[in-house]
Amino acid sequence: MMKTLEYYLSLPYRLEVIPDTEEGGYTACYPELPGCVTCGETAEKAVHGALDAKRAWLEAALEDGAEIAEPSSEEAYSGQFKLRMPKSLHKALAEHSKREGISMNQYCVYLLAQNDAAVRR
Repeated sequence: MMKTLEYYLSLPYRLEVIPDTEEGGYTACYPELPGCVTCGETAEKAVHGALDAKRAWLEAALEDGAEIAEPSSEEAYSGQFKLRMPKSLHKALAEHSKREGISMNQYCVYLLAQNDAAVRR
């Protein structure tokens, strides 16, 4: 089945809008569409520009016969994974979580989320 522009436009691609702390304004991109990036003076303008950029990106990819990735779904992830670590780190995490009064699992999720947010900036 040949997929159309309308098909791809209907898919829930994840849009990231990131403040540009150096130049001002905002950058908007669709991570699953490499190179589909735009910017705007406000977040709203960046989002509006991103919608136009997505359409143009998809049109060009379809014309070129390029492979177009479809959005990944969170349903494909269980929310669990097994992690091996040194005993000393396990001990430190257990002690820190106990001091915070939360489970080690909650503490590790907090640390991972905090680091992920820092990496995205």
